Amino acid sequence: MIPIELWTALMLGFAGSWHCVGMCGPIALALPYQGMQRWQIVGNVLLYNLGRISTYSLIGMLIGLMGRALWVAGIQQYVAIGLGILFLLAAFFSLNPETYINRIPLMRKLNTWVQKQLGQFLKRDRWYNFMGIGLLNGLLPCGLVYFAIAGALSSEGILSAGLFMMFFGLGTLPLMMLTALGGQLLSAGFRRKVRKVLPLFLIFFALFFLARGFNFEPPKEIKFWETWQNPPMCH
Repeated sequence: MIPIELWTALMLGFAGSWHCVGMCGPIALALPYQGMQRWQIVGNVLLYNLGRISTYSLIGMLIGLMGRALWVAGIQQYVAIGLGILFLLAAFFSLNPETYINRIPLMRKLNTWVQKQLGQFLKRDRWYNFMGIGLLNGLLPCGLVYFAIAGALSSEGILSAGLFMMFFGLGTLPLMMLTALGGQLLSAGFRRKVRKVLPLFLIFFALFFLARGFNFEPPKEIKFWETWQNPPMCH
């Protein structure tokens, strides 16, 4: 049975994939599959998206190292509450973390390097280039990915954080596949209308993280009720 955390990641990816179309859509539409047969196009588009999801999963595992440290330190509860507040602020005030992340010099350099490499990969139509384009695409600055990373940070381990980001990527897969295979079918006006629903999903995720943050186990010394329910028996 899939845990609620992974369902949350999947829903976040699906709901936010309309944002992905605006950010990554131009790359998906520029994939060099001209002149290929239909089965080759579908296969290469799958490779591109596999590359994206692989990068998300690897980032999640790295974030999982931090999440594990927070769990050991006993402050992961407060991290979850902070994330819930962050999601609420993003929903009500349309906060865009890309604006702030891109001000970091290291992130600007990374973004410049990724765009340069993407330009080289988009000139070649070898099958492994599609995978490379996806791997690089996953490193581009994206507010939605940052929200997913924040969610992975509340995971309890490396594997769970990696799975969180993988399911997030899988949630973006249907619309990104449709965009790459026939993006002109999705008008800009239609995408704008659907993106208006995203704040509602952010509110849902905010409530999820807040509930997760406040649902902590009580210290052992106050578990007197369970002890009273099972008194020692004398014979």
